[in-house]
Amino acid sequence: MNKTKKDQIFSYFPKSKAKLKLLLMFLIIILLGINYPLLDRVLNNFIENYEFGIVERVIDGDTLVVNETTVRLLGINCPEKGEKYYEEAKEYLENLTLHKFVKLKRTKEDLDIYKRKLRYVLIGSTNINLEIVKAGYANFYFPSGKDIFYKEFKEAWKECVSRGLNICEKSKDKCAFCIEIKNFNFEKQSLTLKNNCQYSCDLNRWTIKDEGRKKFEFENFTLDREITIKVGVGENTNNTLFWAGEEYVWTNTGDTIILRDKDDKLVLWWNY
Repeated sequence: MNKTKKDQIFSYFPKSKAKLKLLLMFLIIILLGINYPLLDRVLNNFIENYEFGIVERVIDGDTLVVNETTVRLLGINCPEKGEKYYEEAKEYLENLTLHKFVKLKRTKEDLDIYKRKLRYVLIGSTNINLEIVKAGYANFYFPSGKDIFYKEFKEAWKECVSRGLNICEKSKDKCAFCIEIKNFNFEKQSLTLKNNCQYSCDLNRWTIKDEGRKKFEFENFTLDREITIKVGVGENTNNTLFWAGEEYVWTNTGDTIILRDKDDKLVLWWNY
C-alpha cells in the first residue's frame, strides 16, 4: 500500500516516546549552545557591509551612481579626464555594470572627502574593481591602508604588467632599461633615481607618481648618473629636484612609486 504524504512525513520521527524525548533534549541542548550575541553580530555585519542596487550611471573608470548615490570604487585608481585610457576605462566599467544589479561591499571607510561611498562592486561572485585592474585600466590604490583584498589587487597589477595591457604597457625607450630606484626614504619623502647606462638619458616629460593623483613631471632634464627627488620647497640643483606644492606624496600606510616615459608607458614601479 502506498504511504500518504502525511505518513511519509511522520515516518521520519521516532516511534517511541523515549526516542522522541531524547531527540527533543538534543535539540534543546543545541539551541542553548548557540551563541546568539555572536550570531546577531554576524548578521548585523553582513547587513551593514552590503548594499544592493542598480547602476544608473557611470561617471568615469572608478566612479558610478547606484540608487542615486555616487560610489567611488575601492582599491583602484583610473586615468583622469584628459589622460590616456580615460575613455576606455569608463567604457569598460559601463560594459560591466551599467543598468545591472550589483552588491556593494564596505570595508574600513564609509565615505571619502567628497562624500562619495567607498565600496567594492560585486556582480555575483565577480569583483568588478579587480577586473578593472586585470584589464589594465587602473593601478591598485590603497591610501587608507591594506585591506582583505590588497594581495589580490597587487597580484592582478603584477599580472597586468607581465602582459603589458593598456596602462601596464612597458616603455620601449632605450633608457627604460637604464633607470633604477637607488634609494627611497619615506620619512624624508625623497627618492633617488640612478642611470646605470653609459650614456645620458633624456627624461623630459617623464613622470613619477604615487598610487593616487600626485604626479611629478621632469622638464628639460637629462640624467647622467643619479638625481634625488625631494617633496617640499627648495632650490633645484644638479643633484636634487624638488617636488614642490605637496605636503607629502607617499603615505605611511604603504604606497607605490610609478615611473613613466614621455609617452606615458611604464618604465618601472616599486611598492612598499
